[in-house]
Amino acid sequence: MERQEIGFTEDMLRGQATIWQYIFAFVDGMALKCVLQLGIPDIINSNGRPMTLSAIAKAINHPHSLDTDHLSRVMALLVRKGIFSSSPAPDGGDTLYGVTNSSMWLLSNSEMSLAPFLLLQHHPWTLESWHYITDVVKAGGKGFTKSHNGQDFFKVAPANPEFSNLFNKAMAGASKIIVEAVKTSYKDGFNGIETLVDVGGGIGAMVSEIVKAHPHIKGVNFDLPFVVAEAPDYVGVTHVAGDMFKSIPQADALLLKWIMHSWNDEDCIKILKNCREALSDKKKGKLIIIDTILSPEGNDLFDDAGVRFDLLMMTQINTKERSEAQFKILLKEGGFPSFKIIKIPALVSIIEAYPQ
Repeated sequence: MERQEIGFTEDMLRGQATIWQYIFAFVDGMALKCVLQLGIPDIINSNGRPMTLSAIAKAINHPHSLDTDHLSRVMALLVRKGIFSSSPAPDGGDTLYGVTNSSMWLLSNSEMSLAPFLLLQHHPWTLESWHYITDVVKAGGKGFTKSHNGQDFFKVAPANPEFSNLFNKAMAGASKIIVEAVKTSYKDGFNGIETLVDVGGGIGAMVSEIVKAHPHIKGVNFDLPFVVAEAPDYVGVTHVAGDMFKSIPQADALLLKWIMHSWNDEDCIKILKNCREALSDKKKGKLIIIDTILSPEGNDLFDDAGVRFDLLMMTQINTKERSEAQFKILLKEGGFPSFKIIKIPALVSIIEAYPQ
């Protein structure tokens, strides 16, 4: 094969710089993991104003003195990435570090914190599965299973309380963000609904928040028996145990939040058909799907994250995120020929689907 001469034109240099960014892309996440484990976003935020490195190091309460030079190098990267701010002290002293709109999403005392989600994705068990992405592309299967001696993610997690707790916290924080985005941008969407079933609703957090904001709705949280057995009591919400692949309680409207991306096309069609049967009024009833809608060539705020999320689902559990065109095919086969997409301020969107 003829040797390819690359050269050093401006465009080629930009290309080289891009590759260097990808070579070191993992460093960004690891630096974030470091400051989360040290509690730095919480420390600065609790202080109420920017802090010097020495003050941050003192507040960390480490049994041994921290190397502030090392910490300064981690902070330098995260300042460059906009996670923290930096400014000279008014008296000309040491640099002051402050929180930004990005680091505010990493506070441990926030219900909408993304810190657990980041720590979950950078946990050694999760990261290990990415080393099998080429095998997944070649032969299918699940990267997590391949990296854990044939054990599935949803078998490993429950058997390891620490990892399971991290997973639950990660899901809770991300779900809370979605709940608030839905409550803010989809207020009118719940008008006229008397009964709402959250299909695969976990312990009922989502439907309880909807009922709280719209008390005229009778909420039903529907999930597997062992899941609803752990669900707390909520005003206006009834917990019902069952299997969405068999039958779903009847209602005016049904909710599927982050359900379809966890199942293959065949399973999704089964779920959709059962949803159609569960709608008590086929003319006025509707299905509310909350999921990521892929747009690989889009440039909206969350399009880049959506494509990455798709690879995460592929590698971890062998499922996928879907484009609007892919949702259209599934919905039609599942008995919902008409739908519309509603954008909300989140990684996900709302799809309203109708059986008529």
